Amino acid sequence: MSFSPLFNRNKSPFDADQATFSNYLAIKTTHIDLDWQIDWKKELIHGSATLYMEAIEEVKEIVLDVSYLDIETVEVDGKKADWSVGDRKGSVGQGLYIELEKSLAAGKSTKIFVRYSTTKECTAVGWLEPGQTKSGNYPYLYSQCQAIHARSLLPCQDTPAIKATYSSKTKSEMPVLMSARRQSPAEEEKWVPGKVVEYVYDQPVAIPSYLIAIASGELVYRPFKQLEGKNWRTGVWTEPELMDAAFWEFSEDTPKFVSVAEELTANYRWGVYDVLFLPESFPFGGMENACLTFATPTLIAGDKSSVDVVAHEISHSWFGNGIGCASWCHFWLNEGWTTYLERLCMRSTRGEGARQLSYIVGRKGLKEDLKLFAKTPKLQRMVCELGEFEVSDDAFSRVPYEKGSNFLLHLERTVGGLDVFMPYIKEYVKTYNGYSITTDQWRSHLFDYFGKVENSQEILKNLGKLDWDAWLHGDGPDLAVDVKYDDTLSKPCAELAERWAAVKSDESKLSSFSSDDIKDFNTAQRTVLLDLIGESAPYPSVVVKRLDEVYGIHGTENAEIRLRFYVIALRSGKDYAEKAAKWVINKGRMKFCRPIFRLLLDVDPELARRTFKEHASFYHPIARKQIAKDLGVEVDLK
Repeated sequence: MSFSPLFNRNKSPFDADQATFSNYLAIKTTHIDLDWQIDWKKELIHGSATLYMEAIEEVKEIVLDVSYLDIETVEVDGKKADWSVGDRKGSVGQGLYIELEKSLAAGKSTKIFVRYSTTKECTAVGWLEPGQTKSGNYPYLYSQCQAIHARSLLPCQDTPAIKATYSSKTKSEMPVLMSARRQSPAEEEKWVPGKVVEYVYDQPVAIPSYLIAIASGELVYRPFKQLEGKNWRTGVWTEPELMDAAFWEFSEDTPKFVSVAEELTANYRWGVYDVLFLPESFPFGGMENACLTFATPTLIAGDKSSVDVVAHEISHSWFGNGIGCASWCHFWLNEGWTTYLERLCMRSTRGEGARQLSYIVGRKGLKEDLKLFAKTPKLQRMVCELGEFEVSDDAFSRVPYEKGSNFLLHLERTVGGLDVFMPYIKEYVKTYNGYSITTDQWRSHLFDYFGKVENSQEILKNLGKLDWDAWLHGDGPDLAVDVKYDDTLSKPCAELAERWAAVKSDESKLSSFSSDDIKDFNTAQRTVLLDLIGESAPYPSVVVKRLDEVYGIHGTENAEIRLRFYVIALRSGKDYAEKAAKWVINKGRMKFCRPIFRLLLDVDPELARRTFKEHASFYHPIARKQIAKDLGVEVDLK
């Protein structure tokens, strides 16, 4: 069976990116130069983008993606060009149509210069007032371009199918970070408030547009310990008030995870791996921006219980940032593989039990999201078949993460175990690193590889027995196969959860619970316990109160624990509604804020809507849009 690392343009329409206006199948971007200036007063970014492009076939016109950009001028190879902007198509924006003086032959190159400014409607950048930061002294901005928001930050071929290198020069009164390697000034150089400095970055590894990222604010840096024999370094960026806590939490595990992931896949080729802990409004746990993971400060739990999120973002260096999906329909190739590698890193550092427990936690979250999509079954599918100009933020749920990682675990067992599967992983990375591919290309390579190994006939026979259609295109409330996990660490949680479920019919047993119940549980086990207790909700209010008191829920800063408790409490009534509403007003991570607002809507709709409207400006535009949709409200912040 043959395969190619190149994208096949003659396959299913779902293999081509349906969410881009760009004619990327005819001409591709190879490099981007950005020259920006941050206007803090107007909350805009002014400047230019220069795109170096190479024709794949003869072209007479170049089409780029734009959204809410104020375009001043366009040049082609140094000469002013005729250009126009097409009609807007919902959230995917518009096409920027650039006429060429003469046709560009296949293999020939051209340079497109666009001078422009972002606008107030920019969906990629969140601007924070000083009061929304830790010190309260300076403003802050950060971008989130995945999936289709890069087009509101710069004109580009905004598709994961195209990867390009980039360089940038950005003038700002505040320190600037980019998803690239810093050229000047040095990371440790002291910042002088009010002084405009030009920050220069270079990204020599080709990346898709959604990984172009910027952050700026009152930021400080501290390097982690350099591992012997490694040609990459790691470190952390935060606001000054968070540095000590962040450094303590992540300084040991971060370089260790990079090193372990290298051993499992291939050399880390990005040069630097830094983590930026953003303000609380950041809508995700982490975003794998190249060289610089953006992370939520909710990971700084004080007990190192959330370091695995960094393992996940590190794993993206090989899956997503390295091997990427050719369209968002194949997003599981990014997140399923990354989650699988993340759990292999956990296995290497904490044992197989920790890996299995993570699958158990993930399976619970998967079933919750599958239930939410009961009326939209295509969002339940691993390969999500999105239509033309359709990009649903709901498609970036736990489905591609957990269905994908469970499918790979099932494949691991199908071919004969991890010892057989690991060499395949290394070959997969070697073959496709730097390419954007489809599910069909991945599967072709899988069969090709196992057709050449020892016991190939038996392995291919076992692979052939898999219900591929059910895994890749099936919907429903759970996995295509009931994947089993080792319950060594989860069994004590299940037994304790059963005791709690029993008190609903006999509240006299409440006195039998104490903090000793969980003294030997790690944080992951405690989250599993609360998940299992939540499955039996609702409970009488006296049971919820006892659960809170005996396990010290409100004495913990761990957001994962607090989330799960509030889920139990709000499913049981409105006693904790005010506390949950107060807790969620500075939790911008959508994993936390969306479920809490949905549950508040069930028990106290007026409180839910009032709380959101009063604090809507805190949330990133992506989260704000989703919460407003959940609550059925409109918010106009213009």
